[in-house]
Amino acid sequence: MRRLGRIGRAAVLPLAVAGLALRAAPARAQAATDEARTARYLESVRGQTPLVTAFLRDMPKGGDLHLHLSGAVYAESYLGWAAESGLCVSPRTTYLSPAPCDSAAGQVPAARALASSSLYGQLVDAWSMRNWNPAQRSGHDQFFDTFGKFGAATEGRTGDMLAEVASRAAMGHVSYLELMQTPDGGGVAALGRQAGWDADFGRMRQKLLDAGLRDTLVKAGAALAAAETRERELLRCGSAGQDPGCAVGVRWIYQVSRARSPEQVFAQILGGFEMASTDPRVVGLNLVQPEDALIAMRDFSLHMRMIDYLHRLYPSVKVALHAGELAPGLVPPAGLRFHIRESVELGHASRIGHGVDVMNEDRPYDLLREMASRGVMVEIALTSNLTILGVSGREHPLAAYRRYGVPVALATDDEGVARSEMSMEYLRAVLDQGLGYRDLKEMARTSLEHAFVQGASAWREGGAFVPVAACAPAGGGWAGDAC
Repeated sequence: MRRLGRIGRAAVLPLAVAGLALRAAPARAQAATDEARTARYLESVRGQTPLVTAFLRDMPKGGDLHLHLSGAVYAESYLGWAAESGLCVSPRTTYLSPAPCDSAAGQVPAARALASSSLYGQLVDAWSMRNWNPAQRSGHDQFFDTFGKFGAATEGRTGDMLAEVASRAAMGHVSYLELMQTPDGGGVAALGRQAGWDADFGRMRQKLLDAGLRDTLVKAGAALAAAETRERELLRCGSAGQDPGCAVGVRWIYQVSRARSPEQVFAQILGGFEMASTDPRVVGLNLVQPEDALIAMRDFSLHMRMIDYLHRLYPSVKVALHAGELAPGLVPPAGLRFHIRESVELGHASRIGHGVDVMNEDRPYDLLREMASRGVMVEIALTSNLTILGVSGREHPLAAYRRYGVPVALATDDEGVARSEMSMEYLRAVLDQGLGYRDLKEMARTSLEHAFVQGASAWREGGAFVPVAACAPAGGGWAGDAC
């Protein structure tokens, strides 16, 4: 075959591109028509919540980028594991504890709850937001107090927890998860406590490295590997009858407990940077625990300076930060004025979790424009914001973020404690925020475009990750825009 010369190639290439464009044009036109038809269907059933629910349940939803593993598990699972592990529980305090049970203190075997409907229901209510009564207790306190109560049931159960969460994600047509977890089990924080505080970040880092921080992280990596093996075993991955959760992509966010002493927080932030730079399963770090807690408020700027220093040493590591999970009255007004801005400008956050108090920040419109120009995405957790902060509807800043072009995506936060899951977050977005099909599809796409997974964007046009529209009921299920 004769090779084309330079002139021949130059002439043929535009023709080839033009041919591709001509073939692609009808497909794009058809997709636009199908999308419009599906959007009209959602609008036609907007006033019929059961039909909206069914529509959204089967809609592919991209990724969930803001999900705490311990809070994502339902209380019923923790009760079963507590019984299997022989743990004890106090019906008075509803706290779990290791055996032997102290009958003088009122403790009984947790297994007793599986034979007592009243105790079972009492514990499920205490370990979640189920039947929460805002007239008796704030949602904030009810929510954050649950973790200490069921905490003993999480010991040695990371793989079981992962299996539950991945399976539920698949049922809700969520393709990808970034799970917040402290994989070293507190070992890095213990190194920080032993090292003691040094305000010179360089010396502090070297002390921790000399104390064996990297060895601790190697063990943490082995713990993650064991958990993933356990997950595959429970979901029967690789077998003919494997659970759909096997196909859900999972990566980890190293979580830092920010309500601890400076030396412990610095150690964990360093641990997150180190692990995310060496273990491909760990794709970033985040600071957790209540933002309004004493130390979290007092040391907020100090924590941002820690991240700023370490980011210079590990520039490729991604940072997502809880910021603005506050509301007027929860903290003094001054505490509402700078957390999101410092997280973006000093903490190098590529994503902000919650961001509810953004309009209380200094120069909020400038901040919104800055976030839009930098592409800083906000992880929107509608159910969490309602139950913890009492913020919903027009009080929620979701519309403000979208108005100023800030990327947003829905997230579940703690779906087990909140008694939610991603389909319910989408339902709340439709009913509470008035969003339509194109809005939801855009947020699903945004969730994958802003994932921290290494390599190209998880969003693939024409591939399995693309959220496509549903059929009307007579169409026979979710088969794409053109069904």
